[in-house]
Amino acid sequence: MLNHKDLSASIAITIAQTAIETCKANGYAVSATVVGRNGEIIVQVRGDNTGPHTLENSMRKAYTARTFRSPSGALVERLKADPTLGLIHLTNVIANQGALPIKVGDEVIGAAGASGAPGGEKDEACVKAGIDKVADQLK
Repeated sequence: MLNHKDLSASIAITIAQTAIETCKANGYAVSATVVGRNGEIIVQVRGDNTGPHTLENSMRKAYTARTFRSPSGALVERLKADPTLGLIHLTNVIANQGALPIKVGDEVIGAAGASGAPGGEKDEACVKAGIDKVADQLK
């Protein structure tokens, strides 16, 4: 028998909403997606005044962070080291910074991604704010 923890819808909503609000407070319009342990979308929110591509990008960033159990920007570094890396051709995988895995201890139970800020590091900072807001519930 397997026992594991999963993200609740309420935690996922808080993460996404906090990411959007944090970026908005810094002058950036973003969309945010939170995926569960299997990469499935739990919540996806299009922020006000965002481009149509931000929904898909935030989902792909989150999926990438979940799939590889590391920040989505780590794939960028892997590709710099090996430009022929076949992983980039997997469905929904994207080499862009802006998503972080969500963990309970060392177990990755999901990921959150944002898209729309001018630079993936800004998207990632907003996602981190969302995850930090629920950190006490991730135990």
